[in-house]
Amino acid sequence: MAKIKVTLVKSTIGQVQSVKATVAALGLKKIRSCKELDDCPAVQGMIAKVKHLVKVENV
Repeated sequence: MAKIKVTLVKSTIGQVQSVKATVAALGLKKIRSCKELDDCPAVQGMIAKVKHLVKVENV
C-alpha cells in the first residue's frame, strides 16, 4: 500500500473540537510533527477535513 507523509504546519488553537480531534487521530501533536500513514480512504477523508493545517507528501 502507498504511504503518505503528513506534517502539521499550523496550530490547532482556535479550531473547533472536531478538527482538533482529527489532528490527534492522525497522530500529530506539535507543529512540524509528521507521520507516515497508509494512503487509504479513511486517512484521505481526515486529511480533507484538516487540509488547511497540514502538508501532505507522497513517500
